[in-house]
Amino acid sequence: MFANRYTAVVDACSLASALKRNLLLTLAEADFFRLRWSSIILDETQRAIERILSAKSVADAAERAARARANMERAFQEALVTDFEALMPACQTLPDKDDAHVIAAALKSQASMIVTENVSDFPAAILEPLNLEAKTADAFIADTLSLHIGRGVAAVHTMRERFKNPAMTAEDLLLRMEADGLAETVDALRPHVQSL
Repeated sequence: MFANRYTAVVDACSLASALKRNLLLTLAEADFFRLRWSSIILDETQRAIERILSAKSVADAAERAARARANMERAFQEALVTDFEALMPACQTLPDKDDAHVIAAALKSQASMIVTENVSDFPAAILEPLNLEAKTADAFIADTLSLHIGRGVAAVHTMRERFKNPAMTAEDLLLRMEADGLAETVDALRPHVQSL
């Protein structure tokens, strides 16, 4: 475990994508960072997963989304942030006031990072005085891998080996990452493709 690992609140928009979610949870499981979320974030994540699966005509989309959430909660029981509502009024200057709960959860958990695909909704001018930063999942994953690339590659290798239906080669995984907008992550991992 890293002595200097930091805390990150991961927003629903970064957890909705199966691949981004797998990568983020894999790195949290490998103790690269302390993962945090709230019940609001998990509610939004579950609805987003259900929408994605329904758009693919998956018959049991609601059940799969609920199962994904339950698995996340079971694997990361310490990740749930509660009792942050009192901090929400301090977060009302955001471009989208509906995102106030994300900053409030970050403040409550003393996080230093918000992982979100909606970086523009979390302006640096608002976050910096709060000692917070927002990054996309791609930038966050690439930066996190760079903390210890050997351990990071090993964690991603373990994740890839869990894919059984269908199985995925290292090259397939990198192609899928590129298709999912994870260009920085691919750049970090490509030199180590033989170990993936």
